[in-house]
Amino acid sequence: MSEEDALVALAALAHPTRLATFRLLVRHAPDGLHTGALAEAIGLPQSTFSTHLGVLARAKLVTAEKQGRHFVQHADLARLRALMVFLARDCCEGRAELCAPLLEELTCC
Repeated sequence: MSEEDALVALAALAHPTRLATFRLLVRHAPDGLHTGALAEAIGLPQSTFSTHLGVLARAKLVTAEKQGRHFVQHADLARLRALMVFLARDCCEGRAELCAPLLEELTCC
């Protein structure tokens, strides 16, 4: 991930609604959520919510898949992984033992 891509992703996530949306989609990966259900869970009308989805989509953090008449939104986990690696790449000046606590917290059970 380039520095510019990281900045765009971080800027997209630097809003409470967008951060909550992305985190909700990560929890529902890989299935995603219908846009209406997502907007309802976040507590916004779809018209307002679509603006936030657009920002996340332009940052390539969220993708949409058409299913019949509805769109299902998905968190792009590869993009999340790339952002996390970008942020942690220089962790502790390359001393893996110092990064171990971070890695332990990220390990899923």
